[in-house]
Amino acid sequence: MPLIKALDRGRTQTNWLDSRHTFSFGNYQNPARRGFGCLKVINDDQIAPGAGFPTHPHANMEIITYILAGEIAHQDSLGHGSVTRRHELQRMSAGTGISHSEFNPSDEDPTHLLQIWIRPAERNLSPSYEQKCFDVLSDGRWQLLASPAESTETLQIHQDVNVYRGLLQAGQSQTYSLRPERRLWVHMALGKGALDGQALAEGDGLGLESPGTLTFSTFEQAEILLFDLPGL
Repeated sequence: MPLIKALDRGRTQTNWLDSRHTFSFGNYQNPARRGFGCLKVINDDQIAPGAGFPTHPHANMEIITYILAGEIAHQDSLGHGSVTRRHELQRMSAGTGISHSEFNPSDEDPTHLLQIWIRPAERNLSPSYEQKCFDVLSDGRWQLLASPAESTETLQIHQDVNVYRGLLQAGQSQTYSLRPERRLWVHMALGKGALDGQALAEGDGLGLESPGTLTFSTFEQAEILLFDLPGL
C-alpha cells in the first residue's frame, strides 16, 4: 500500500469530534483502504472538553486506545471504569460482545487519541479489558507495547501482532528489521522524520511488505508506531 498522507485520510467532523481515518471507517469508505492485513482501523480523534462517545457495542475486535494528549474516561458492560492518560494504553478485546462509552473528562482541555482496531486470530473470545502505563524511553529504541504473549510488561492482544513505539529526539535514527512473511505498518503519531529517505509527517502512514532493514530518522522530536503484522 502506498504512503497515505495525513491530509488524504478520511474525515468525520461534528461539533465535538474531529476524526481522521487512515482506513475505511463509518461513512468514509475507500475500496483501496480496507485496512492492512489484520490492522483494520487507525482513527486520529480530537475530542472536545466534556464530550465523547456514548455507550455503544463492539464484537470480535481488538481495540487499543493510544493517548497523544489529554485523557479519556472509559466505562464498559464488564464493570470497568478508568481514566487513561498520556503514556498509558488500554486494550479492549470485544470478543462475543461488549458495550462501552468514552468521554473526555476535562472541562477545559481537548483529548487527542488514536483508536486502533486489529482483527483477532479467533472469533467469539470472552471479552476483556486491560490498561497499562509505559515508561518514557529517551534512547530511541523500539518499545514493545502490545503482543500476543501474556506479560506484565505489555498489553496482550489476541493476534500475531507486535506493536512498538519509538520516541526519537531530533536528529536521532533507529533501524528495524522486517522478517520474511511479515508486513509492517508505520504510523507517524507526532513530529516529522523519514523512512529510508521517504519523508513522513504527523499523521502519515505507510505499509511495507518486503523484508529487510529499515532506517528511521527524525527532523524533530517524533513519536512513531510500528505494527509488525502477519503476511498474506
